[in-house]
Amino acid sequence: MLNPDLIARFENQRVPRYTSYPTAPHFTDMLADHDYRALLAAIPAAESLSLYLHVPFCRSMCWYCGCHTRIVAGDNPIEAYLDALEGEIGMVANALGGRRPVGHIHWGGGTPTIMPPDRFRRLMKVLGTQFEIAPDADIAVEIDPRRVSEEMIRTLAVSGVTRASLGVQSFDPKVQEAINRIQTYEQTARATELLRSVGIATVNFDLIYGLPHQTVVSCENTVEQALALQPDQFSVFGYAHVPWMKKHQRMIDGTALPGSRKRLAQFAAISEHLVDAGYRRIGLDHFARADDRLVRCLDSGTLHRNFQGYTADQCRTLIGLGASAVGTLPNAYIQNTTQVGEYRRRIEAGSFAIQRARRLSDDDLQRRDVIERLMCEFMVDLDTVCARHGLASDHFGEELARLSALESEGIVRVEGNWVVLDESCWPLARSVAAIFDSYLKPEEQRHAAAI
Repeated sequence: MLNPDLIARFENQRVPRYTSYPTAPHFTDMLADHDYRALLAAIPAAESLSLYLHVPFCRSMCWYCGCHTRIVAGDNPIEAYLDALEGEIGMVANALGGRRPVGHIHWGGGTPTIMPPDRFRRLMKVLGTQFEIAPDADIAVEIDPRRVSEEMIRTLAVSGVTRASLGVQSFDPKVQEAINRIQTYEQTARATELLRSVGIATVNFDLIYGLPHQTVVSCENTVEQALALQPDQFSVFGYAHVPWMKKHQRMIDGTALPGSRKRLAQFAAISEHLVDAGYRRIGLDHFARADDRLVRCLDSGTLHRNFQGYTADQCRTLIGLGASAVGTLPNAYIQNTTQVGEYRRRIEAGSFAIQRARRLSDDDLQRRDVIERLMCEFMVDLDTVCARHGLASDHFGEELARLSALESEGIVRVEGNWVVLDESCWPLARSVAAIFDSYLKPEEQRHAAAI
């Protein structure tokens, strides 16, 4: 049971989603090509890598979208971009110095399945040539059920894809019209059935609450329809209305958006339905069947969080490929330019397309450890973190003192060096994590609302 009165007090607080720490606004370092090559070359040869490939194209704009994407009618821009993507794959592999092992691949966007099936097969072959993809690698792809073909789904299967994530958002026609995404239940069911028929083991549905004209009842109806298709996982995100950052969101009628209490009631209703149906809650916004790998990682304390959300990926290094893609190296974050044209020009000229980066200090790594455990497990043992990093047990004394106000309200319990969120206040995990964020300024308005 959530505590809406207490949680609602944080409705005007703006805090990061903490898919990284430091967060993306603090990627301010300039990184030359030779610096990036040196960072890649320094990764131990036997270390298994994770790859993220970004395909920034869609056929139409969903007005709620917060991703880096472009709308294209034809295939020529896509083909030219994929040529550049192949070039970047080769450059990274060369800098790594040999066929490095890969344990995890994620295709994101945009809509990765916008490319022709033969091009997807070719790109997977390029990856297999440049890297040593593990036989049990988790290979995930994001799919728009409205436009994916049967041939593409068969191609995904023969290319080794193990997990597919379908954008659903809402089945309510009024909500769909308000966000410019008309998607029938039948389209989603067809894609799900095809994925299962070709043996793709795990299917995830993305749902969104807090959309214009959305109600508790419409959320309940959506989740009941989705449950009938028996996906293995759900990702349930709160809509982040940031029209000052994403201009197409200005097409959404702000007066039709639910307030914080209604948003919280929508999430609570979705959560209750999923838990009652046998799904385990994973962190803030994921749900999975009891036998799912995400659940096993949660129970073993090995669940992680990155720019794709909660993940079972255990690779220490994630290399981002494509425009706007972010990579996580042992001691740095690297982000490519978000501009597709600039990305192509730089790759075609034989240079990397880095726009910004962040070299990580020891303090960054220590705080990242704390924040990730809070975001994944709603608790953290600061003694364990301090021991791992060679710190004195009272290193986070100032943060513990700041937590006392939240403790007095019942939001957290502080027991020695253990910090534990009360279950009724789990949606405030970002606000608790923010206490350990040395960069966050209270006046910043570039983040989404806390709830």
